[in-house]
Order: sequence, then structure tokens, then C-alpha cells
Amino acid sequence: MNALEGKTAIVTGASKGIGRAIALLLASRGARVVLGARNQEMLAQAVQEIKQAGGEASSLALDLRPPDAPARLAAFALATFGTIHIVVNNAGATKRGDFEQLTDDDWADGFALKFFGAVRLTRAAWPHLKAASGSVVNISGIGGRTPGAQFAIGGSVNAAMLSFTKAMADAGIRDGVQVNAICPGTVRTDRFHTRLGNFAKEHGLSLAAAEPAWVSYEGITRVGEPQDIAELVAFIVSPAGRFLQGALIDMDGGATKTI
Repeated sequence: MNALEGKTAIVTGASKGIGRAIALLLASRGARVVLGARNQEMLAQAVQEIKQAGGEASSLALDLRPPDAPARLAAFALATFGTIHIVVNNAGATKRGDFEQLTDDDWADGFALKFFGAVRLTRAAWPHLKAASGSVVNISGIGGRTPGAQFAIGGSVNAAMLSFTKAMADAGIRDGVQVNAICPGTVRTDRFHTRLGNFAKEHGLSLAAAEPAWVSYEGITRVGEPQDIAELVAFIVSPAGRFLQGALIDMDGGATKTI
């Protein structure tokens, strides 16, 4: 029997990158997966891949920014599979740039999707997670612990995610819900490819030469893969990872140098 057989998991930001890898892996471990993101076509492709591999999945295309959207995603999961055991809050990209160029709208948008989307989805799912002794995994980022000048919004949002994780982990001890966070470093996603392209231009490098130069510049072991993060999520929510509670796990190839 697969470790997650009979469990229902909601994964946000699941149409591509880390979220997609998480959804596919949880499904392969037996979970029934509800994928949420804005791109209906990409969601449908992911659902089809899961079903072709013998898994169960459904998707709802929506933007998590509107206050009622996370509750609609939770309701869809309940209507589709009847229960919620796992919530993976992965959705959210934040704008990079010089602080003086970042507007109030940029800041509000960064918090609306990643932070408030996670807060509202967790709140909507919490009674069902309590009933199921379920699990929440927040995908934050190393910028929450090591901010940078170009990442003022992202660092602030990720720091808030980490604080939210600790608060809900304490509530989870009372309510029987496991809550943890993963802080990915550089992972091979569309955003990374864009940054790598810019890095290559800035340093006069080919794309092939840019990646090892990036790894050296960042002082890391390698660029991560979405599957790396997915494997850690699958471990955390499995019976083997249940002792983890309130953990803020850096998965970054050694990027975080501080204690």
C-alpha cells in the first residue's frame, strides 16, 4: 500500500514547476490530488498525466488573490473527494527590483497571492484537517531568512510565511494538525531560467556556461530540481515524517550560510 493511499491533497500553484512536481509525486504515492492554479490548460495536462499513470486528480483554475477564492478551492476538494488531509501552499511569485521602484500595488500583490492565499486556504481547510489529523506544508523560500536588496517583497512575504508556519504549528499541536515549511533555494523553474538568461547577458556567457558560473557565484552545490522539493514534501506528509512539527527546512544546496 502506498504511504498516502486514501489521502486527499490540495496543491496550489500546481500547473508548473515545484507545484506540479509535488502534485504528480503525491499522486504517485496514492493521494487523490486537487490541483489549483490559474492556467486551465496546464492544469488539465497535469491531471491527465496523473490519471494516465493510474492516479486520481482533479483541478480548479482560479486566481487565489480574491478573498473568497481559497475557500472555493477547499469546497471544490470536498465536493470532489469528500475530505482534505493535506494542504500544500505553493502558489505565489513576488516582484523583484530596487526598493525605490516597487509600488504599493507590487507589495500588495506579493502578499495577496502567496501569504493571504495560504492563510485563507489553511483557514478554510483547518476544520477538515483537524478531523483527519492532516498536514500543511508551506513552500516559503530562503529569502525569508536571508533577505536581499532585490528581494524586499519576496523576503518579507517569505518571512511572514515562516512566522505563520510556527503559529499554526503551535495551534496544530492542540488540534492534531501537522504544519511545516520548506524554504527552497535556486530551483530549475521558469523564473530561474529568466534569471539565468539575465545573468548570462550580464557576464557575457552562454547559457551552458552560465549555470556552473551561477552555482559558483551563489556558493551552492547545484541548481535544485522541482522533484527535490516534491520528495521532501512527500516525506513530511508521510507517516515517516510525522514527528516534524513547526520545522522550517532549508532545501537550498547550501545557500543559507547563517544559523
